Amino acid sequence: MTNDRCCAWGASGSLAMRAYHDTEWGVPTIDEKRLFEFLVLESAQAGLSWSTILGRREGYRKAFAGFDPETVASFGEADVNRLLLDPGIIRNRMKIEAAITNARTLIDIREKTGSFVRWYWSFTDGWPIENAWTDESQVPPSTPFSDRVAKEFKARGFRFLGTTILYSFMQATGMVNDHVTRCSRYEPIRALGLSFGKNFSSSIG
Repeated sequence: MTNDRCCAWGASGSLAMRAYHDTEWGVPTIDEKRLFEFLVLESAQAGLSWSTILGRREGYRKAFAGFDPETVASFGEADVNRLLLDPGIIRNRMKIEAAITNARTLIDIREKTGSFVRWYWSFTDGWPIENAWTDESQVPPSTPFSDRVAKEFKARGFRFLGTTILYSFMQATGMVNDHVTRCSRYEPIRALGLSFGKNFSSSIG
């Protein structure tokens, strides 16, 4: 039986999944390193379940230098070969290489625009999208908005971030609030989103 005061996937999953739902999913962030963490994890998820990736989160943290973009951007072929032997992550060459490419792309955007965080949040002018789904079946895997953002990400050079994975990324980082309305996290996340939008410009300088 699931908890009616929780999104079904959070209530029926592991303790780690429930903790992720209750404390992280949907919380708006301006932490660049945290954004990069979810870029790595969400792109690694392609074709897999989120529970699979969440169970390897610490393995990814160790393998990808605490999700430090500068360090990961410096990885070369020897690092790729090392990571292909690491049982703590998904040992897929294309996904490993994508993580390195995405670190370099993030840094490139930061250098060209002055802030990767500001560039990312510019898609919504710093305001999280507040949905009001009453049932999990209503939550879409992607939207026309994620289609548009995914095209921009691809144009910038990001890899393994199609519209479905990009939408998951936006949910995880708080750009979209997709907690169902009966979930105990819906209103707190909504309040965080309103506060975030009001304070966005001043909070990132």
